[in-house]
Amino acid sequence: MRPVIPLVTAALLFGLGAYGVLRRRNAVLVLMSVELMLNAVNLILVTGDTLREQVTGQVFALFVIVIAAAEVGVGLALVLRLFRLRQDINTDQVALDDEPRAAAPSEEPALAQAGEQA
Repeated sequence: MRPVIPLVTAALLFGLGAYGVLRRRNAVLVLMSVELMLNAVNLILVTGDTLREQVTGQVFALFVIVIAAAEVGVGLALVLRLFRLRQDINTDQVALDDEPRAAAPSEEPALAQAGEQA
């Protein structure tokens, strides 16, 4: 098989993943798009190995798979926490540090009152 076919397939997968990361608002779909991009890189590494007849690309592909598994675990934990806090996983509605937050009631008056009563 010619190396052009896997390389073009990898380029299409990477482009589709990049489009998904940039355009999707759902956090789970963004994680899936990142996985597509990582799989495209794996395909390029293994294709390069077949051309050079070495195994270094396959070893790197194995490391990419391990990193992708860790990324999925951490990413899904973050998405689950976001859903529990907001009841929505829309990434456009995630509060950033620059945005003002609702003022939380301070516990200091309660502590001061408890000290006066004692």
